[in-house]
Amino acid sequence: MKIEDDIKLDFSDVLIKPQRSTLGSRSQINLEREFEFPHSTQLWRGVPIVASNMDTVGTVEMYKTLKNYNMLTCFHKFMDINNYPPNERNRYAISIGIRDEDYDKLKKLYESYPERCNIVCVDVANGYMNKLVDFCKSVRELIPHCILIAGNVVTGEMVTELITNGKVDIVKVGIGSGSVCTTRIQTGIGMPQLSAIIECAEVAHACGGYIISDGGITCPGDASKAFGAGADFVMLGSLLAGHAESGGELVQEGSKKYKVFYGMSSETAMNKHYGGVNIYRSSEGKTVKVEYKGKVEKTINDLLGGIRSTCTYVNAENLKDLPSCTTFVRVNNQVNKIYS
Repeated sequence: MKIEDDIKLDFSDVLIKPQRSTLGSRSQINLEREFEFPHSTQLWRGVPIVASNMDTVGTVEMYKTLKNYNMLTCFHKFMDINNYPPNERNRYAISIGIRDEDYDKLKKLYESYPERCNIVCVDVANGYMNKLVDFCKSVRELIPHCILIAGNVVTGEMVTELITNGKVDIVKVGIGSGSVCTTRIQTGIGMPQLSAIIECAEVAHACGGYIISDGGITCPGDASKAFGAGADFVMLGSLLAGHAESGGELVQEGSKKYKVFYGMSSETAMNKHYGGVNIYRSSEGKTVKVEYKGKVEKTINDLLGGIRSTCTYVNAENLKDLPSCTTFVRVNNQVNKIYS
């Protein structure tokens, strides 16, 4: 047994310190980035915000809206291979697990629609299994040119392993930080998300790779903190749930409408996709009702506006410069909640 005494931080533990800025308007901020990858032969250019690969978020309808913002949608891994749209400028990723049937599905998709396999996300709750590294190598051999994403992990050594030996380009970082994830309650496993980003980004960049911060984004300020901590991409789940473009059942209760939103390790998801919760495991997600928010454009515009405003406060002309312009200050209280 070991204890690490250094304090690990979450988004709510810090604020970004403002500094003198020559920027006079949010319109001066460029949120697009261009990436070259350590193993893929492709370039990716766009706004590095990603809709989560949850079946209540990563939908075709969400993709149709987000592509207009040059953002990325990560489709959930239970989509039928015939339902993937023609891939427009690398604006979506397909998701798979690490079972034999997942590999067979990917192989069949690649043989039938090779242009739809430009970005592949290998997604498991526990990214510390040796099987994940081996599976990623198999995907790289099958589709050498693809931009390969894999996760989830929260420590530097596994980031190195995935990029170096798994031939992964982008590592998904986050365990237990999602709003409908109960992994920390069920297992005691996890890492505060801000510290996980800082550690994993440093290691990934040293290897020539990148990270996606996955989980814990409750507001535009959290996304800015994730980018400021070194995240290259930020993945959104709950922030995009509850919209017209989101998945999940629409429920009417009195005068209000709600959409059902659940974690992909929840009992709801396992009943839907696996026929129930196996006796040897427990559910590590929950199911909630999110008040219906209408079209997603307003949420996206609010998010992007908030990030641009962050950049003007710290004199970052573009998203790539935000980490070098960011100084975090630890706080005991982040916001005034008297009217919350």
